[in-house]
Amino acid sequence: LEWFSHIHPSTPVIFWVPVILLMSYFALENFPVWRFFLHFLTGMLLWTITEYTLHRWIFHYEPKSDWGKRLHFLMHGVHHDYPRDPSRLVMPLGISIPLGILFYSIFLVFVPTVHFGLFAGFASGYLAYDMIHYATHHFAMKSRIGRFLKVYHMRHHFNNPHHGYGVSSPLWDIVFGTKPPGTPNNSK
Repeated sequence: LEWFSHIHPSTPVIFWVPVILLMSYFALENFPVWRFFLHFLTGMLLWTITEYTLHRWIFHYEPKSDWGKRLHFLMHGVHHDYPRDPSRLVMPLGISIPLGILFYSIFLVFVPTVHFGLFAGFASGYLAYDMIHYATHHFAMKSRIGRFLKVYHMRHHFNNPHHGYGVSSPLWDIVFGTKPPGTPNNSK
């Protein structure tokens, strides 16, 4: 399984951009541009809560069994032990594709009329998360937002892994009180 935990950082872009473009095309066939953007932005917002939820309660879950500990280590623990390993900074397709199918299916079942636009935004949010995550580990990030996201995520890695679960946005850390200690406007 260890072999499957490595991925080149360009792989998600190569796979997901065509999917996003196709979903956007189908959405724009059914809705005016302004409605598409509303659905798209809603999908991106849905991604941010999904990112937070996966990172906090799945990636930082502490299994009890030896098998569970090994699987968890391959899924996320190895990234915390080797945060500079460039092949472990974006989600492998073996995880992102099944999750993508799951969320696409949920959108199709529960909001069938707008599922294309929602999924285009959701997948774009995921792709932004992957690219931001890679960048926070490997680039200088000189813009104000870039510096903030880098410092924010590095605090999660090197100060307290039980805070700062949002990588692409601190929104849900603010809502759920898990903003890393020492970040601006922190209430804790």
